[in-house]
Amino acid sequence: MKKVLTVHIDQELDLRGLSCPLPLLKAKQALSKMHSGQVIRVYATDSGSVRDFASFARISGHVLVSSEEQQGLYIHTLQHK
Repeated sequence: MKKVLTVHIDQELDLRGLSCPLPLLKAKQALSKMHSGQVIRVYATDSGSVRDFASFARISGHVLVSSEEQQGLYIHTLQHK
C-alpha cells in the first residue's frame, strides 16, 4: 500500500503557456514574499521547468517537495527554506 503525503499549499501559481525562464523567475518572486516553511505549487507547461526547478532547489536551499508531469502539465511543489 502506497503512503500518500499530504502537504498544505500556501500559494499556487498558474504559469501555463510561459516559456523558460519565466516560470522559475515568477516562482522566485513569489517565494521571496513567503515565510520559512510555507509551500508554493507551480503549474507550468514548459518541459524545461523540470530541470530549472530541480537546479534552483539545490542552489537556493528551498525544498523541492515534488515535481510531476500529468499530460504535459508540470507541477512543482516547493517549500521555502
